Amino acid sequence: MSSTITLTITQGKLSGQQYIFESRSTFIIGRNDDCNLQIAHNVDMTISRYHCLLDINPPDIRVRDLGSLNGTFVNGKKIGQRQREQPAKEAIKLNFPEYNLQDGDEIQLGDILFKITVEVKSQLNKTPESPVQEENAKPNFVTIVKKILDLAQGDNTIAQGISGYNLIKTLGKGAFGEVFLAKHIQTKQLIALKVMLPAVSNQKQGIEMFLLETGNIKMLQHPNIVQLLDYGFVENTFFLTMEYLPGGNVWDLMQKSGWRLPVDIAVNITLQVLDGLIYAHEVEIPGTKLATGSLTKSKGLVHRDLKPNNIFINNINDKIDVKIGDYGLSKAFDLAGLSGQTLTGTKMGTPAFMPRQQVLDFQHELPEIDIWATAACLYNMLTGYFPRDFTGDPWLSVLQHNPVPIRKRHDSIPKKLAEVIDLALREKPQIHFQTAAEFKQALLDCMS
Repeated sequence: MSSTITLTITQGKLSGQQYIFESRSTFIIGRNDDCNLQIAHNVDMTISRYHCLLDINPPDIRVRDLGSLNGTFVNGKKIGQRQREQPAKEAIKLNFPEYNLQDGDEIQLGDILFKITVEVKSQLNKTPESPVQEENAKPNFVTIVKKILDLAQGDNTIAQGISGYNLIKTLGKGAFGEVFLAKHIQTKQLIALKVMLPAVSNQKQGIEMFLLETGNIKMLQHPNIVQLLDYGFVENTFFLTMEYLPGGNVWDLMQKSGWRLPVDIAVNITLQVLDGLIYAHEVEIPGTKLATGSLTKSKGLVHRDLKPNNIFINNINDKIDVKIGDYGLSKAFDLAGLSGQTLTGTKMGTPAFMPRQQVLDFQHELPEIDIWATAACLYNMLTGYFPRDFTGDPWLSVLQHNPVPIRKRHDSIPKKLAEVIDLALREKPQIHFQTAAEFKQALLDCMS
């Protein structure tokens, strides 16, 4: 078993309630009825609608105040005051206070007192051969990937899929990894080689969970999904090889086009994304792990992180060919607990394409979150804007701000298309389009 975090209410009218977390999760506390823990208005009006967020990755836990009126207190002290940063291009950002909690700490909101208990389970889940990475150390991914390639040349059993490849150049770097272009020495085949380094070291259970999910993703074979060719874990690093698409991604295309794409191109890209989702949301998956540890069959894989940066394009014979990249990998990595506590520190790029249901339930895996994200990408392609206005804390903006009707961004967008996009971005009481096929048909109907 993994480590366990227990949240116990020890004071107030809700005294005695207890919440137990054994895996990566988030927990929002406030007065609003959709909070994970609702503290109703008739209990304590000093608590805000969305008061604070707990970012949980056992045995680590962090509390983030969401701009509450009266503040969040830890061990009797109010956690850091908000401080204004320098103005950004469009708006002033606010640095909201956070605090890393430990076993025995107490959180107070109004007259409600919570005690944090952290229980570290057996060390059998750790891999002793993996070195501990310093928190602020910046890994040299070029050195790491060259070492992995050298190991593959010497022993094909380590990673047959990358044996015989040479490193060409870097294609992009993220918080936990880097993508490289590699060429096979004999066949001259080009591939994209991605390496990912766990921020939380020595978590055997998380490593196994991610490798299992990656095996499921490798099964996806569709013309609108980037093919995962091979994967593995060596030298405390995950490596993944994927088909290489030289045309770049939608974000690159938007940048070259003045941040707005023509309606026909944006809709064409969206329809191809939806074709990929229709397939992926229905495909049979044989390797789903139950709580008991046994495997069972299930249906469908959810991407959970769709955005213009991972929608790749190629121009083939004057025809745009679209493929969804990074299918489920980033979120699987995060849900396995390997990225540490990243939600509160994530840049606006991810919450900009995330429905509020996903913030309220971090492990939410229903297909409609991909449908909402696809609609958000289409909105972004047509206007250059995110669907929501982001002010202050981005996660609080997702919870509180409804998407702006798209014709308020640009009134030149066809009315019927605008109505479908606005409908697709409706989140209350649920996301309007529940399947990719429904959204695709609505787009086809309004464009005919």
